[in-house]
Amino acid sequence: MKPFLTAGLLLAATACGAGFIAGAQAQGYPAKSVRIVVPYPPGGGNDSLGRPIAQKLSEKWGQTVVIDNRGGASGMIGADAVAKSAPDGYTILLCASPECGLNVTLYPKMAYSPTRDFAPITQLAVSSLVLVVHPSLPVRTVSNYLALARLQPGEIAYSTVGAGSPHHIAGEWMKLIAKIKINHVPYKGGGPQLVDLFGGQVHSGFVALPVVAPFAKSNRVRLLAVTTARRASAIPDVPTLAESGLAGFDVSQWYGIVVPAGTPASISSKLHADISGLLRLQDIRARMGDLGAEPVGSSPAQFGEFVRAEIAKYQKLVKATGITIE
Repeated sequence: MKPFLTAGLLLAATACGAGFIAGAQAQGYPAKSVRIVVPYPPGGGNDSLGRPIAQKLSEKWGQTVVIDNRGGASGMIGADAVAKSAPDGYTILLCASPECGLNVTLYPKMAYSPTRDFAPITQLAVSSLVLVVHPSLPVRTVSNYLALARLQPGEIAYSTVGAGSPHHIAGEWMKLIAKIKINHVPYKGGGPQLVDLFGGQVHSGFVALPVVAPFAKSNRVRLLAVTTARRASAIPDVPTLAESGLAGFDVSQWYGIVVPAGTPASISSKLHADISGLLRLQDIRARMGDLGAEPVGSSPAQFGEFVRAEIAKYQKLVKATGITIE
């Protein structure tokens, strides 16, 4: 009769078996097509960043990598679908700051948790917002803008892509720090917002850099400052709001890759190695540059820490500014 395994040997055998399975999973991954869920309609920042990455991964893996656009609810519909997907590496989320950071501070009844239900892979890129004004507004610097706002309280309006967006956070934070009274005008996207800025129907606005960069040297809008802590390489002559007297100001639009929690570590490691490797390719970096985005390529631990810090920052800002979503 064969002896029974002791508890210690059984645990060791189980651990070895689990390690073998995990290694086999990574070695054979991906064995079929992979979906990258973009939780916004085609044509936005997530979509524009995701498509060249999907193409490169498809070439590297010899498997189809498709972009699955699932827009709605400020990115939360697509994000929730990924959170509830099988944790096998075949459904990936290309998230931005709202659905993986800001929204949890505005929607207490969100269907998923960005920190519990996802495993971070890497931060892809970071982009700035830009404070712009219509040329008819007699200001050329942030200090001019703030002085006019103080002289005419409640007379200046600033536009954004929508209530609860990073653009909205930037505007309300500026109001809080500078102690000015300006009115928020939310739009349903950057396109309609820019049309009214060009037409002078709204005085100013916070606009995503990829949207406004092509018009930086035109007379259609005037660029006053970027919202990130550092100047944007796409428009290096435009100062930051922090440089312009609003110390500590830093609001960014960032993008990253996450997978459902419980995805095998071996698969997550492969995803990180392959995707962060793409961010070192010149054509990918050039594409991001064209979009006004700076490539990052952080480790999973760094990205997870970054997301937690962003959520904590937004919690303080939402409370301080009193922003609510009806």
